[in-house]
Amino acid sequence: RTCDELRCTACDFRVSLFNDYIWDQSCDYLFFRNNMPELSKLRAKMIKKKGARAYACQCSWRSIDELTDLQTDQQLRWVCGKH
Repeated sequence: RTCDELRCTACDFRVSLFNDYIWDQSCDYLFFRNNMPELSKLRAKMIKKKGARAYACQCSWRSIDELTDLQTDQQLRWVCGKH
């Protein structure tokens, strides 16, 4: 299970998640800064992968394809946005 209301404390942006996708290796900070949250623009660097999930805000992104504790990633500043 994961929180579906994640918010980034670094860029103060809602974290978007996309089921069955991962991010292309060529993704960089400027890509997300310029294209979030427009799905039509983000699709250019999304790769279909069943069972995976792509997360992104304007300053950070992750592709997850196995059970992962995101709290152990010290670079991420994602917190529950409260329900």
